[in-house]
Amino acid sequence: MTRLHVREWGQGDRVALLVHGLSTSSRSWWQVGPALAGRGYRVLAPDLAGHGDSPRGRYSRERWADDLLATAPEKVELAIGHSLGGVLLAMIVERLRPLRAIYEDPAWRPDSGNSYGAAQPAIRAMKDWGAAEIRAAAPSWSDENVQARLDELAGWDPDTTRMDYLETAYSPVLPLVPSLILRADPSALIPDHRAEEYRAGGFETRLVPNTGHFVHYDDFDGFIAALEGWL
Repeated sequence: MTRLHVREWGQGDRVALLVHGLSTSSRSWWQVGPALAGRGYRVLAPDLAGHGDSPRGRYSRERWADDLLATAPEKVELAIGHSLGGVLLAMIVERLRPLRAIYEDPAWRPDSGNSYGAAQPAIRAMKDWGAAEIRAAAPSWSDENVQARLDELAGWDPDTTRMDYLETAYSPVLPLVPSLILRADPSALIPDHRAEEYRAGGFETRLVPNTGHFVHYDDFDGFIAALEGWL
């Protein structure tokens, strides 16, 4: 197992586990972590291997999932996974057994039916982005969000995009614990017809208007408001 670096907020008895996406890090949760701590949670946000301050090495979806299980305490009340983090959370939710799971625009399967591999060269190119490129892609972001993204890219190993898992989808069929899918608007990953399939399977779905894939960056207040009843 890889010993992961974990960022923490709060001292509450209730544990929240936050799982970031590909090319990001625990730094992504710089607003979410303190907000949950203010609600009485002890918040744990690991850096996946190859991200942030965690070690580099050989990467796979299964290794990341095992690392998260080894890092998490026995009792997790709330788990939130963004993008790839939503994939990993779905992989471990049966064993982790949080009381509630929230999937923020999870990268469960591409709507086109193609693999995610074709998108990886463009994602790798982000490694060299500066503030100007980030602001052009996300003009609504605050200076703090732009700096957090710069820090994440600096601490990210782009070799995490060179894995076989990118050629396969991982999509849960049924929620094994009470589960919310929080969608971007529009969402390339969870379009309307796909959201309806998940609703029919027992997931609750909510949408945060006028947001992109980084919902919690694009509209933090809207992100928190959309979690009403789940926190």
